[in-house]
Amino acid sequence: MSSTAYRAMLFAGAAMACFALAAPAQAQDKTTACLVTKTDTNPFFVKMKEGAQQKAEELGIELQSYAGRIDGDNQSQVQAIESCIAAGASGILITPSDTKAIVDSVQKARDAGLLVIALDTPLDPVDAADATFATDNFVAGQLIGQWAKAKLGDEAENAKIAMLDLSEAQPTVDVLRDQGFLSGFGIDTVNENVIGDEEDSRVVCNDVTDGNEEGGRRAMENCLQKDPGINVVYTINEPAAAGAYEALKSVGKESDVLIVSVDGGCPGVKNIEDGVIGATSQQYPLLMASKGIEAIAAYAKDGTKPETTEGKNFTDTGVNLVTNEPVDGVESIDVSEGTDRCWG
Repeated sequence: MSSTAYRAMLFAGAAMACFALAAPAQAQDKTTACLVTKTDTNPFFVKMKEGAQQKAEELGIELQSYAGRIDGDNQSQVQAIESCIAAGASGILITPSDTKAIVDSVQKARDAGLLVIALDTPLDPVDAADATFATDNFVAGQLIGQWAKAKLGDEAENAKIAMLDLSEAQPTVDVLRDQGFLSGFGIDTVNENVIGDEEDSRVVCNDVTDGNEEGGRRAMENCLQKDPGINVVYTINEPAAAGAYEALKSVGKESDVLIVSVDGGCPGVKNIEDGVIGATSQQYPLLMASKGIEAIAAYAKDGTKPETTEGKNFTDTGVNLVTNEPVDGVESIDVSEGTDRCWG
């Protein structure tokens, strides 16, 4: 081999080595964000993932998505956070299944320099995350409580209410919606931070649904055994409401009971149109997620952290009461507008 050919070979080899070293550095320049939801089956979280993915693609961010096996699966969320830290992510968006148990893992991520934003469900305490983008869940519950009370009129004093909540762990979203409903209905919640301690005799049953249709049916059956005269049912979300309706229908009581809920997904809005649900509070998961991705992008760029809505300790992404039976004193939108804004 000539000396010229040898020098050319060395140059080519050196260039390839430089490219190999440069490639990881270029890959690291791309911002990575993580989305960790409670499940990947609930339409609410499906839409949230869609919103995060759309905004991530728009901003050139790599999105890694994780979900628990079921609502309440804290361990899967712990593992997801560890994966995000190891991946060098700039931030995490999380809908926590257990708002207390996940705090240590969130702190570990924050200590590693990640921005952590809670979506929909505030951590307990709320400042365990850098920020929260959510519906005002207390207001969401309050709206359906006010509507149910006004709908019943004088008979609200004789109501028999079943409270179909999420889980025994009482995550913040569960407490806020439950206590908001009772407050809106005019029932003393005693301790606003605890479910089930009210002393009003109108609350005849408290049960949990795991936020799904099967759980809603089971909880409603349990409550009917306690008091067959139940005429108002509060549910944590619309899948639970659908299950409760099926339990009522199986015993011929579906026309005798007022069901209210929270979510505003397209199936839930359709259930209002069909008379399954009387009213629901509509929230906007796509907006929560897209704003969360924008916040991570800003943080990755210059360390900026999101600001809260004035007068609140979180960023309020809005809520509307959806019903085809409006009542005086409670602002609402109809099914047509609810359909235009729904998700899932």
